[in-house]
Amino acid sequence: MYALADCNNFYASCERIFEPHLEQKPVVVLSNNDGCIIARSQEAKDVGFKMGEPIFKCRDRVKQHNVIVRSSNFSLYGDMSRRVMQTIRLFAPDVEIYSIDEAFIKLDGLIGRDYEKEMRRMRSAVLQWTGIPISIGIGKTKTLAKLANHYAKKNIETAGVSQIPQNPNEMLRKVEVGDIWGIGRRWSEKFRNIGVRTALDLAQLDPKLIQQKFNVVVMKTAMELRGRTHFRLEQSPEQRKTLLRSRSFSKSVTTWHELSESIASHATRAAEKLRNEDLVAKVLKVFFHTSLFNHKKPRHSASATIELIPPTNITHTIIKAALGSARPLWKEGFEYKRAGVYLIDLAKEQVQASLFESKEDKLLDKRMMSVLDAVNRSMGAGTLHFAATGFTKVMQMRQLQRSPRYTTHWGELPQVTS
Repeated sequence: MYALADCNNFYASCERIFEPHLEQKPVVVLSNNDGCIIARSQEAKDVGFKMGEPIFKCRDRVKQHNVIVRSSNFSLYGDMSRRVMQTIRLFAPDVEIYSIDEAFIKLDGLIGRDYEKEMRRMRSAVLQWTGIPISIGIGKTKTLAKLANHYAKKNIETAGVSQIPQNPNEMLRKVEVGDIWGIGRRWSEKFRNIGVRTALDLAQLDPKLIQQKFNVVVMKTAMELRGRTHFRLEQSPEQRKTLLRSRSFSKSVTTWHELSESIASHATRAAEKLRNEDLVAKVLKVFFHTSLFNHKKPRHSASATIELIPPTNITHTIIKAALGSARPLWKEGFEYKRAGVYLIDLAKEQVQASLFESKEDKLLDKRMMSVLDAVNRSMGAGTLHFAATGFTKVMQMRQLQRSPRYTTHWGELPQVTS
């Protein structure tokens, strides 16, 4: 048996934890640089706000419905996610963190107990200890657990927890094929063309027809709807093959000095990520471009790809390679809006060394990175950094309506007054 725990309207719920007056009010959270809506409370959904909608296009509706607008606060969201997952593990240790707000749980350790009762206990504990409301679905497979979770969210009478019954046909009949985990828009359109409109239709579809017209993932999904396990719990995440660090600027960049600081900052964050995962990069791509949407001003985009010999995760080596590749591509007279670095062909750190690599230099670099990471972990990201990343704050996002980082920043801790 599996369960899927899914935080309800997670970003909006995080905003409400330390600001209870936001309860039952429409709340939307914006993307980087306060661009588009990336999260909504149920109240905001009910009055028609859509995912991905640019905020400047709906200013009038924001005023009309008294919508609370918040800039993204990923520091807070990430920490609250960690707290939720830690609480879940106290009830069932076999957990696969599927996303920042979702986790699959294998219930083998609860055999002999009432699964639904235990999950209600867990839901109450998560709400009491973190303030985050969650919905939980229980089923024989991960797909059925996901489907039960969908049912729990849509039906108030479940009180947040739903289990697939022994005869699931009635529940499957109420779920549209496009709402099934793993069935995207393209597949759902194709299913409707052959008369498959619900989860029950897919579960009862002839396997030979699925094999002829669809891929193996769809076949496994159909089998999971029948109660046959094909998607196992994945507690060890698969090693990443690439790493992208990129962001739009809050204002246009017109000088090489500002652009170089941005590229160096991205290279720094990427190198830190590599070291955290004991990886090295074999190939580096650096890129920058003007706005893709402004057709009135001159446009320019540039990129360069180089091989890193030997493969590395040393910050200053990656910065030097990135800036050395980007500098010849720079052109005056353009307003650049985005830059980034893309590390490709990642591998575990134990790779064959270069014939010309100095063991002393390698050891020195490793010690330097160890000190750098230790200081930044204990004192805060960016406390110790390379001068190439600069001080002009070109990388700082526009977050005019960000709530305080209540749990991750000493200067923004909530204050309790008697």
